[in-house]
Amino acid sequence: MTLAAGLLALAAVTTEPVVVQAPDSPVRMDHAVVVATEGNPPVLIYAATNLADNALEQFTVLVFIFDGQGTLKARQTAPGRRTLEARETKYSAMVLDGIPIEPSFFVVVGVNQALRAGTETWWRADLQAAAEGAAAKRQKK
Repeated sequence: MTLAAGLLALAAVTTEPVVVQAPDSPVRMDHAVVVATEGNPPVLIYAATNLADNALEQFTVLVFIFDGQGTLKARQTAPGRRTLEARETKYSAMVLDGIPIEPSFFVVVGVNQALRAGTETWWRADLQAAAEGAAAKRQKK
C-alpha cells in the first residue's frame, strides 16, 4: 500500500446504509457500506447475490438519500453488475454523486429490477414505500 492510499484509508468515513428488498426479489444485497473521503463523492460498495436458479443478464440498484428529518432529498439509479450467474455473488460499487451527503443524512438501497438472461421480461419492484418506511423507523429512534 502506498502512503497516499494509506492516508486515504485513514481519512475515509464509512456508514452502513439500510437495505430494503422486495419479497420476490431475485437479487439480495449484502455487506453494503457507503465510503466517503474528503473532496470526493461517496461510493456505495455492496455484494449482490443472485437468488434464482437462472442467470441474470443485469439488475438495477436504486439509492434513496434522506435528510436527518427523514425527508427524501434524492434518488439515484444505476445498473449493477452484468451477468450474475445462478446463485452467484459479486461485489460492485456505485458513485453517489447526485447530491452532497451531509453527516445527518442516511442512505437506503435496494434492487428494483432485474432481467433474466435470454429473456426480454424484467422483474420490477417499487421500493419507495419500503425506503420511506425505513426513514420513518429511523425517525422514531
